[in-house]
Amino acid sequence: MPADLSVLQTDMHSHFIPGIDDGSKSIEETLQLIVAMKSLGYKKIITTPHIMSDYYRNTPEIIHAGMQQVKEALYKQNIDIDFSAAAEYYLDYEFIQKIKQKNLLTLSANYVLFELPFISEPPNLHECIFELQMAGYKPVLAHVERYPYWHRQYDKILSIKEKGVLLQLNINSLSGHYTLPVKTMAEKLIDENMIDLLGTDCHNFNHIHLLKHTICLPYLHKAIQTQTLLNNQL
Repeated sequence: MPADLSVLQTDMHSHFIPGIDDGSKSIEETLQLIVAMKSLGYKKIITTPHIMSDYYRNTPEIIHAGMQQVKEALYKQNIDIDFSAAAEYYLDYEFIQKIKQKNLLTLSANYVLFELPFISEPPNLHECIFELQMAGYKPVLAHVERYPYWHRQYDKILSIKEKGVLLQLNINSLSGHYTLPVKTMAEKLIDENMIDLLGTDCHNFNHIHLLKHTICLPYLHKAIQTQTLLNNQL
């Protein structure tokens, strides 16, 4: 039996604004992806384009303009879904400065989605968490299961959870799509009731096809049944 994603209501991690990062390439693709998400049960999408100093130099203005383009296209096509935008911030040398300016794009309730490098844990991670909290933001760590340097250092994940960081898990991690160690960590985090938010991190139709497979897996059912997920509060 497929899991009922309508229980979540909101997907809070995707890349649907066309042409500004490694997600959707056109408004036509965006509309098709959103229709597919709606068919999976989602009622609301908060899309999260990358903001990276050295690669995707998006700004709130660029993202808001793209969001408005998508909203207008949805309206013209009579596609009824709640659509808004935040961002997925990369923890790089400019992020701390952006935090201090207090102009970050948020999911809602001042939740800020941020991601880490995949090579090694950044030395300023805990400083970043502190600065976010001091600025009045609630940090949300994107796809916590995907950082390989924590696969044998589970205590590091416990440490940031204890500091008040919300943990987001990619649904497709449960399929083994990223790697088997990622799948194993995703299942462990669900077993330990560590996950606060589920996201698709959808970039393209390959991710949609994977989602249609993953929604039948028992661990997704288990995650949704924990009753502690915050998706429907966004």
